[in-house]
Amino acid sequence: MNWVSDSDGSDDLSWVSDDVEEKPTVLRIEGPSNGSVQDGASSSNLMTQFLAMGFPEKMITKALKENGDGNSDSLLNLLLTYKALDETREANETNGVNSPSDENDWADDDCSDLDDFDDMDFELEMSGQTSFSKKLRTLLEMGYRKEAATSAIERCGEDVPISELADSICAAETVEEEGGFGEYDAPNSEKKKDGDKYDPFVHSNKKQRCDGASSSRRSTHMRERLKRAYRRPTATSRPRSSREEDDETDRNNLPSPMVGFGLPMDPMRQLYRDIPKEAQGPPYFFYENVALTPKGVWQTISRFLYGITPEYIDSRYFSACYRKRGYIHNMPIANRFPLEPTPPMTILEAFPSACTHWPLWDTRTQFNCLQTCIGSAQLTERIRSRLGSSPDPPPPEVIRWVLYECKKWNLIWVGHNRVAPLEPDEVEFLLGFPRDHTRGVSRTERYRSLGNSFQVDTVAYQLSVLKELYPKGIRVLSLFTGIGGAEVALHRLGIKMTAVLSVEISAINRNILRGWWDQTGQEGELEEIDDVTRVTDAILTRFIARYGGIDLVIGGSPCNNLAGSNRHHRDGLSGEHSSLFFHYHRILDRVRSLMGRD
Repeated sequence: MNWVSDSDGSDDLSWVSDDVEEKPTVLRIEGPSNGSVQDGASSSNLMTQFLAMGFPEKMITKALKENGDGNSDSLLNLLLTYKALDETREANETNGVNSPSDENDWADDDCSDLDDFDDMDFELEMSGQTSFSKKLRTLLEMGYRKEAATSAIERCGEDVPISELADSICAAETVEEEGGFGEYDAPNSEKKKDGDKYDPFVHSNKKQRCDGASSSRRSTHMRERLKRAYRRPTATSRPRSSREEDDETDRNNLPSPMVGFGLPMDPMRQLYRDIPKEAQGPPYFFYENVALTPKGVWQTISRFLYGITPEYIDSRYFSACYRKRGYIHNMPIANRFPLEPTPPMTILEAFPSACTHWPLWDTRTQFNCLQTCIGSAQLTERIRSRLGSSPDPPPPEVIRWVLYECKKWNLIWVGHNRVAPLEPDEVEFLLGFPRDHTRGVSRTERYRSLGNSFQVDTVAYQLSVLKELYPKGIRVLSLFTGIGGAEVALHRLGIKMTAVLSVEISAINRNILRGWWDQTGQEGELEEIDDVTRVTDAILTRFIARYGGIDLVIGGSPCNNLAGSNRHHRDGLSGEHSSLFFHYHRILDRVRSLMGRD
């Protein structure tokens, strides 16, 4: 597989979201020291000056519209912000980099792409179409619900740009999803009064967020998140691009909330389901992949796996990070139970030290999907520099840009105006792996292996039914093993593994699994094969004869050609890597045949 080489001795990842100089040239306009425009200066004069600096006319017009022509320094700062956003987008398009996640794993909770509405906003403002009905009609055409659009216009006023109305709608949805607006600590320390406009960049109740490390809060967090889950709207109101419509699964076919057959302590949890007769009973199987795939992929996977309907679960209900996945399995669904102790469910519960530096306007409570890549040092320095040159609180356009990058790259606050990527051991913790599970290999390999792994708590909840079924131990065929997410989940559930046949192409991942197996003192046997295409009937027959059978076939084939972050090779199940799914189907079919379950 064409992974990034570490031959240069560097642990930094080679592809990043930004390709800019660390110290960009600062341009200034000649004028009075207070930054005001000289007497007699007009918008046309400013337009001429900024055009001479190389800024596009459309960008200058938009900056003048939003900022006015009374302060040249603030205009320049706004133009530099726009230019930085354009550079980020162009660098991403050049490098084939998209939003993190298995596709848009974080898009549901993001306000919107920062540039989605620039063109429309510009055209409407220039044409003078600013009435309530015009704004409402535009928002409806962009895909927003009428109630949400009406409330945003009433809340923000008819004269604000379309982009701000869209941000207000999405910010309101995000806060509602987290349990209501409540009172907020405004910059002037006054409580919100009736009639005040809602500020989407001020987080509610900062003190409560920073105090929440007690065990009692953790024990009730799952229940509260469950309540909020079932209050969520059944469809997102974020506008979707035509490219998304062409490439993604129809979101209307995905459940909302994405809680599978129900969560722990859920009174509405489903306890039974219909499984085709040919798929019933052991040997059990469990298959996983990204939820948001090109259209038709999950229908094909289901067809090859006995027509079983996928169970879609987002790990946000089991951890402090999003991870939308689909699972197809034939295991029972009654008597499931979660791992103990309950893991932290929010960022600040997982990393309480970050509370000291967390700004009021950063509304994140959970990370987006943890990926195989991290943000660059250039990006974090740009964020520090931009915030350092901005007032407190920063202007809305700076906040939007910083939040966009923080969500995209899962950045965490480590100091005043300083953000940094998560360290590998922090990613291990969030994904439910033991401390130092991947330690001993390069940082690049650690991020890559962890980004492709299971979220252990989520998978363990589904596998927990096997503890009662196999009290004396379980025999496992582990396909696409990776760093052993399934094995760690079974171990943490207290399910003894009497024998495991692991199939994993990466020697680094095989070494990680072997090290964990030996360190934890597993009593069973671990056999390893390096290529799923080399798993033959002879190998399966020999393993079954030696250990008396196979009880569970588990694995998730590569998502390289399925995830939205791989726009250039998103070829579905016909792709070079994702087509390996058909080997999962082939091997499962042979196992069930050899076990007498034709």
